[in-house]
Amino acid sequence: MSKRFKIVDYADASPEVKAIYEETMKEMGIPFVLNWFKCQGNNPTVLRGNWEKLRNTMLRGKVPFVLKQLIIYNISNLKGCDYCAQAHGIIADSLGPALTGKDNIRLTENLTSAYIPSSYRKAIEIITRCALSPRQTSDEDFEELRDVGYSLEEVQELMALADLTNMVNTIADISGIQIDNELMEPK
Repeated sequence: MSKRFKIVDYADASPEVKAIYEETMKEMGIPFVLNWFKCQGNNPTVLRGNWEKLRNTMLRGKVPFVLKQLIIYNISNLKGCDYCAQAHGIIADSLGPALTGKDNIRLTENLTSAYIPSSYRKAIEIITRCALSPRQTSDEDFEELRDVGYSLEEVQELMALADLTNMVNTIADISGIQIDNELMEPK
């Protein structure tokens, strides 16, 4: 599961860590604890801080959840973070039918597809570029996002995804975790 960090399963977790695990499962709507959290279960302070950042950036706000998943998938894929690319790709693809009305669409196969709204495609492009080269972020990036309909609050949420994705990728990569078996099971 992890070559570098101790994986702390729910059954072996301290009461404090179990409470955080329960929050992650409830708020993410999944019946298991992701390996990404388990590799931090030995340190409740780090786990709590990273969970709060992930929850507030990925699960809350005005930007649609499917767009957030597509952005995280794209950045992770380009950075070569296998765990995050697989996990967020699976989630994004599971949301494809709700976005497109078609059951056989895998959004991650073509992020420039007409099935993905043009404002989403623009956000994916800009936020990916900002995550990969943050010093190259320009005023024009912000203007382009505003021009396609994102409010200042939404632009801030989108930009926060660049930061969040770099954080989750770093933790996944340095921990050496593998994709969760539960995510890989056919639906």
